[in-house]
Amino acid sequence: MKDIEVIDYIETKYPEMAKRFKEILDEEYKLFCRKQHDYGSDNITLGEDISTEEGRMVSLTALVVRMNDKINRLKTIIIKNKGRNAVTKETYMDAFIDLSIYGIIAQLVAEDKWG
Repeated sequence: MKDIEVIDYIETKYPEMAKRFKEILDEEYKLFCRKQHDYGSDNITLGEDISTEEGRMVSLTALVVRMNDKINRLKTIIIKNKGRNAVTKETYMDAFIDLSIYGIIAQLVAEDKWG
């Protein structure tokens, strides 16, 4: 099946899910833009020249560490604390959103499109 056929199928069979998926992408893009505006690109590059393979690998490694931190936070919130974070006001949804955005940022870095 071609992409358009698969998209039409999903949007017809699961209209609410498809609509919400698109809304989530839009919400995450807006959050990404706000954070990018506040923090800039250097927090991802760690000052490295990511136009080089070595610089990209440093940046991707830092992203993996951040993602691992979020996954460990999720384990604590969901498994140990049954959905409640005892230490901060961060929710499991906040951590899922951060993971989603970090995944896209990692793709941008790997494709040399960051910054």
